[in-house]
Amino acid sequence: MAETKIRVLVVDDDQDQLVLAERSLSSYGFEVRTHRSSLGVSNLVRSVAPDLVLLDVNIPALSGDKVLSLARAQAPLGTKFILYSASDESKLRSLALSSGADGYISKSVQGADLAKKLTDLYKRGRSASSPTSNTTNQAINK
Repeated sequence: MAETKIRVLVVDDDQDQLVLAERSLSSYGFEVRTHRSSLGVSNLVRSVAPDLVLLDVNIPALSGDKVLSLARAQAPLGTKFILYSASDESKLRSLALSSGADGYISKSVQGADLAKKLTDLYKRGRSASSPTSNTTNQAINK
């Protein structure tokens, strides 16, 4: 049985960054969608149902932390939101904590390292919910 691809939505106003992220993550087996504006992210999250949303922090119109709060309300349960920025890591960490993001990744992280970090974030959420669903399934099967 084939392993399900992790669905990632990358939101960034920099077209070059979007192309780089899409090529890189696709080569590591991710299913990648990109979006170049903070506008419309909530609707896209609802319709595409990504597992992970990688949000640029410094995006015109609405910053990534503001988009996060709006999009989370529309996202399927279990969708993880990760702030993505070239900002100083301590500022990025602080913003991730204050905005309720599930994580943060510096834009300097690329290729295999980015794929590993995203996979770890994805699995972290899945393993935490697995015992509950297994217990529920066992209770139903008895």
